[in-house]
Amino acid sequence: MYTKITITGQPPQRWPEALTALSEELRFTLSDDGIPVHVVKGDCLSVVSDGAAVTVTWSKTVEFYRALSLIPLPLAPCSIRQTAAFESCGIMFDCSRNAVLKPDALQGFLRKMALMGLNLGMMYTEDTYEVPEQPFFGYKRGRYSYDELKALDDYACMLGIELCPCIQTLGHLDRVMHWPAYHHVRENDAVIEADREETYVILEQMIRAACAPYRSKKIHLGMDEAYGVGLGAHLYHHGYENPNHIMGRHLKRLLQITESLGLEPMMWSDMYFQIDGMHYHSPNDPSPAAIAAVDPRIRLVYWDYYQDQVARYDEALRKHALFPAPTVFAGGLWTWVGPAPAYGNAIANTVAGLTACKKAGIPLVLATAWGDNGQECNLTAALLGMQLYGELTYQDAYDPEQLYARFRRCCHADAQAFLALSEMNSIPGMVSYPADPTNACKIFLYQDPLVQLFEKDMEGYDGAAHYAALAGKYAALARENPEYTLLFDFYTALAHALSLKCRWHQEAAGIVRSGDRERAALLAEDVPMTIQALEALRAVWRELWESTNKPHGFEVIDFRLGGVCARLSTAGQRMADFARGQIDDIPELSSETLIYRRRPDNSIGCTNTMGELLTAARVDC
Repeated sequence: MYTKITITGQPPQRWPEALTALSEELRFTLSDDGIPVHVVKGDCLSVVSDGAAVTVTWSKTVEFYRALSLIPLPLAPCSIRQTAAFESCGIMFDCSRNAVLKPDALQGFLRKMALMGLNLGMMYTEDTYEVPEQPFFGYKRGRYSYDELKALDDYACMLGIELCPCIQTLGHLDRVMHWPAYHHVRENDAVIEADREETYVILEQMIRAACAPYRSKKIHLGMDEAYGVGLGAHLYHHGYENPNHIMGRHLKRLLQITESLGLEPMMWSDMYFQIDGMHYHSPNDPSPAAIAAVDPRIRLVYWDYYQDQVARYDEALRKHALFPAPTVFAGGLWTWVGPAPAYGNAIANTVAGLTACKKAGIPLVLATAWGDNGQECNLTAALLGMQLYGELTYQDAYDPEQLYARFRRCCHADAQAFLALSEMNSIPGMVSYPADPTNACKIFLYQDPLVQLFEKDMEGYDGAAHYAALAGKYAALARENPEYTLLFDFYTALAHALSLKCRWHQEAAGIVRSGDRERAALLAEDVPMTIQALEALRAVWRELWESTNKPHGFEVIDFRLGGVCARLSTAGQRMADFARGQIDDIPELSSETLIYRRRPDNSIGCTNTMGELLTAARVDC
């Protein structure tokens, strides 16, 4: 049921078009005989109602749409006044870890951001944007065309959201550097070679192409984790030089390009701390050499997703204030530990980080939605984290109940249902840390059924029972949250497959070591059912992927799940041979097992790359 409203006064430009787009989210429809909503352009966000009519005040365009979402339904008297703590607060969309968000899906996220009051969207595209002079740039990766990004920028602008690019101009370019067309400018597998003229021809083409579709003058140049600068091709061509001197020259060349285009650049700040062999939370302040290396023409982006104490962020921000360049902040939505988000980490660390940013007067904050190792977590699962950034921007302190109510209004879902997704990552009894949560879901999904690297680590944990219970829970949540049925269907299928696969992991080695051929036969008989459950998971995973992402990149999920099924088939056949007495041992299962990642306090560190999960052998050799 939609509520009729009548708009008068001073709404922002393009408001009829925007309200038409937002009608499903707001559940409003424009009418001549609706609730009177008088709109005033002012210096803050406010919503005042006497129970019969509403006055809305906004200072930024996006605040108008947040204000509409604050109107109580059914209409009741209210007096709400909110002032944004940050000039800009928004979401960085990772479109470089195999999943490239479809434009229509991105529009959906932008609509929800508008209701949340988030006014900045940053497109993290390492190579997934079109560079006309470089046909291999983003080749076969689902890269965005100029027209797609231009249309997205126009859509975001309609909603009062500034969209801008975040690219990489030094490291994190492995998907570019692996093409033979770029080997002549390769420092190493992931870093482009500085001080080479061909490099700056390509980088200027990249920067021009990256900023061309956007109104915004903001551009993020990346430059984080550029490991090996000066120690690869540069060393061969020029001999050894302090890598920080090389980075300094490289940045100056980049700033010449951005200045010629009238851009406002920013970069990650971690490399300046590494000048001293430090990280953000090392005990010492940056050295005079590190401070002198910072160019005042660029903004430094302090990224930190790992602390749950305000004081830790306070101290890191104090260190950043020593540099002669302004600081902005990037926290994290913890979408990168596997198929399920880590909401405990996201909430605790975000509350601490943004509290510190408010105290320090940081003008711009971002929530990064990284998709490390294949973007297995669908961005839809992170909506509650996005809502958290919106509420912390406009509220003085974290209020869980207020967050949950706003999530129901903006996203039409139960916040507790989304929080429950993180139960995939931890089995009762496991311990997680703010910087290093366990991700049992991914471990059990990909752990080999014969070469069980985590056998000793997982002793005492009943994953089979835990995931069986979650499968029933998620099936109920799918019914209770009808706009997200596909999302919860995916987690239902994942939990069901894990409940079956965990039974194998919990029993197989003990069966072989004890020589129990009767139980071996029963375990082998269950393998086809487990494979069938994994195939059902793969089908719903593909449907969920394609609901938000371009199809490119899902081939990696197919490879992974196909490999899991193939290994289970092999394991089942060998267990059946053991049950029949055709073989007397399965040496991978009967051999000595060691503790791999489990600590004395029962925490199991986040293990998020396939080479760490699958086998003691080389995956790519």
